[in-house]
Amino acid sequence: MGGTRRRTGPVLRKLGPARRPRIGTREPPRIELYAAKHGVIGLTRSAALEVATENVRVNAVCPGVIETPMVERVVGDDEAVQEGLLAAEPIGRIGKPEEIASTVVYLCSDDASFVTGHPMVVDGGYVVP
Repeated sequence: MGGTRRRTGPVLRKLGPARRPRIGTREPPRIELYAAKHGVIGLTRSAALEVATENVRVNAVCPGVIETPMVERVVGDDEAVQEGLLAAEPIGRIGKPEEIASTVVYLCSDDASFVTGHPMVVDGGYVVP
């Protein structure tokens, strides 16, 4: 991520107002995964501070379980797994890709012009500690 930031930074600065959303993931608890997730948040906040005076905003999107081919492969037709997955979701369903997309659109819009360095959690109320 640092290399991407270094390469895209000069281009975004030349283009004028810019937004850099980052998208995380939610996986089963593993120490290396949590460390990586916190690294993404730290990089997001650091990058946001670094370019804030240049009219560039950097935010992260941290999605919950979303209807994707990967989730379909993992869950499959196993009703017990499907029920367990839904039982763990406070709002009783998993998210849709459009819900993540609309969050990214918001973060990249002028409506979020005062939002930078923020990890936006979009997980239906399931917050990983």
